[in-house]
Formats: sequence, C-alpha cells, structure tokens
Amino acid sequence: MYNILKFGANYEKLLLTALLSLSSFGAFAEVKTVTLEVPTMNCATCPITVKKSLENVDGVENAKVTYKPKLAVVSFDDTKTNINALIAATTNAGYPSNLKSENK
Repeated sequence: MYNILKFGANYEKLLLTALLSLSSFGAFAEVKTVTLEVPTMNCATCPITVKKSLENVDGVENAKVTYKPKLAVVSFDDTKTNINALIAATTNAGYPSNLKSENK
C-alpha cells in the first residue's frame, strides 16, 4: 500500500509540473517588427541618433534606420516594450516618428 501512496504523490508532482509548464507557454515573448516614419531627419547623420535612441529602449532587439527613405525598422520583444515607447524614444531624441506599418 505504501508504494501506491508514494506513486500517487509522485504523480501529483508530475501533473503539477506539467500544468505549470503548459501555463507558461502564453508568457513567451513575441518578436514584433514595426516600421516608423521619421520625417524630421534632415541629414545623413540623423539616423545614428535615432538608432541609438531606439536601441536604448529595453526590449529592442534590432533597429535599422535609413535617411532615404526616412524610416526606422524596429524589432522588439512585445513583453518588454511597445510601439508607443519606441515613438517616445525617437521623439525624446528630437525626431518625432509615427507608425507606418506593423508586422509580426
């Protein structure tokens, strides 16, 4: 009888571990990519400032900023940041931006 009770306790631990593992799948980060228009960049060195401002946002994985066209393509962890934070970062750096497109 002791072996049956021991097996039951182990089974409960295994089941609890499995349930906790399954419930954490929804917490995985999703990498999103957005394109921001940055119309006030007026020289070839402006993208450097914009890129650094975006890279300083926690959760940004990659930022590619171009002068022609005046765009920033940003990939980020959506559990750590959002589009509004990206726009705020460029705006605070002196280059207001707006959302052009959003990809997953």
